[in-house]
Amino acid sequence: MRAGFPNLPTPYPISDQLPAIYLQDDFTQRFTEALDAVLAPVFTTLDSFAGYLDPRLAPADFLNWLAGWVALDFDDGWTPAQRRALVANAVELHRRRGTRRGLAAHVRLITGGDVEITDSGGCTSSDRPNAPLPGTSPPRVGVRVRVPDPSTVDRRRLRAAVVEAVPAHVRVTIDVLPAPEG
Repeated sequence: MRAGFPNLPTPYPISDQLPAIYLQDDFTQRFTEALDAVLAPVFTTLDSFAGYLDPRLAPADFLNWLAGWVALDFDDGWTPAQRRALVANAVELHRRRGTRRGLAAHVRLITGGDVEITDSGGCTSSDRPNAPLPGTSPPRVGVRVRVPDPSTVDRRRLRAAVVEAVPAHVRVTIDVLPAPEG
């Protein structure tokens, strides 16, 4: 519930709901005005509840709670715009989690840049016991991000987000480069 607005008017004053005999009683009027002051934030919150559930409109301090609903966890360094974008796209990100396309979409939301993902491939197997597995080892993912100004990208947070999105045994390399002019 939101609070902190002095003299917030209520759309439904309690005194308007009372029988006429109480309208002349000073104590009853003051008592119901006090209750109106307590209930006004509740009515305001309920009237704008849809806005609380929309990440584009929700108050900034409410975004962390909303992120918990969609299984996102951010640290204090993400900007409100980045938080809103991540929460708004959380379902799509979860749907594509573990894929190249999903990782690229996640990095694109965080950085706003053009993203290129390279990886060492999918699953491997062998039909001979104790034979070396085909493919390259160790597994790796490379992330290349092109943004107009690379100094605006927080590389530590970007790395943490990418490492969280890939399996624990996969090595990660991240390159943040200037976008080509033109």
